[in-house]
Amino acid sequence: MKIVSGIFVLLFSLSICEHVSAYELERVEVADRLLRPWDMAFLSENQVLVTEKEGGLQKVSLLNGSRIDVTGLPLDLDNRNKRGIGDNSGLFAVKLDPEFKKNGLIYLSYAAKNPAGKGSTTKVIRARLEQDNLVDHKTLLVAEPYSEDRFHYGGGLVFGADSKLYVTVGERLFTEQDQPEMPIAQNYMDKRGKIYRLNSDGSIPKDNPVFPGQAVSGMFALGIRAAQGLTLHPKSGEIWFSEHGTRQGDELNVLSAGSNYGWPVITTGKYRYLEYAPPALAERQFHTPDWFWEHTVAPTGLAFYYGSEFPKWQGDLFVAGLSRGSLWRITTQGEKVQKAQELFTEQRIRLRNVKMSPAGKIYLLTDEANGRILRIDKR
Repeated sequence: MKIVSGIFVLLFSLSICEHVSAYELERVEVADRLLRPWDMAFLSENQVLVTEKEGGLQKVSLLNGSRIDVTGLPLDLDNRNKRGIGDNSGLFAVKLDPEFKKNGLIYLSYAAKNPAGKGSTTKVIRARLEQDNLVDHKTLLVAEPYSEDRFHYGGGLVFGADSKLYVTVGERLFTEQDQPEMPIAQNYMDKRGKIYRLNSDGSIPKDNPVFPGQAVSGMFALGIRAAQGLTLHPKSGEIWFSEHGTRQGDELNVLSAGSNYGWPVITTGKYRYLEYAPPALAERQFHTPDWFWEHTVAPTGLAFYYGSEFPKWQGDLFVAGLSRGSLWRITTQGEKVQKAQELFTEQRIRLRNVKMSPAGKIYLLTDEANGRILRIDKR
């Protein structure tokens, strides 16, 4: 094994950057040769399903790094990188059904090609894993319209404590110059820039929040720019999510029914198109960020820790970041962030996700052409 070492301003931020860890740590490589891995789901303590943004779905051994290609991926998967590192298309999240051991069902989000022509959009499907093949595909969500923009698909998936499936869909724009008069993420009738709550078969829960007018079906929250990570607090049942800003403005938020997270009317960062002036939408109430960074982090996957291997980290939230290769340990109390500690600052690696194994080990997915799975160990 290789070892690798309209701007909304809050009055104050708790962006405390501590650099002293409770443990002496190292990162141990357990698998490589992955094509920009995006997400990981544990079949057992030592075997995982890994999605590749620029590849497919792999079944990977965490003991020796061997892998098996899972066949039967959707035919409309758009995973051909056309624009280098800024191309966000590909295969995104993988989640096991809460009853996976009985029914073998998994859930995938991905960039889907337009069957009628150009463009792509965020899509979520359910399929059954038989041996190493996906069968019985069922479409749960297609976030039309299709767009030739290849940014900000979202694609985060998590099952809540209520056994409902939550899905993030980004607004798909790179610059605010392209916003329509009613911004995409604020438009109740546009599927983009939203978080959805679905039954496991794709139907809509009867207790979902109600929005004005002809709102899109299944919408649970709005005002989302480019949220990717979703995670469940295993004790409180809260769902936390990460949010990409533009020029700064990266956030963490606790998800609540019917909330409007403000984009692009409010942001703690700056707009890419400096002349952009969003509509005031004075009749709407906006959820101010539960936490934001004062520099760019590009937060992606996140997970709460409740294992025994690192007892001093019980209940802490870990957040991976693409920018500067960040890995953050966030101490929370209820819905409030108490402090933030950045780990491995001496040797940064661009990170896509952080995951906790059933036995409480911490794994990282690197966002590299030669993508790797790393495990955090005590020295």
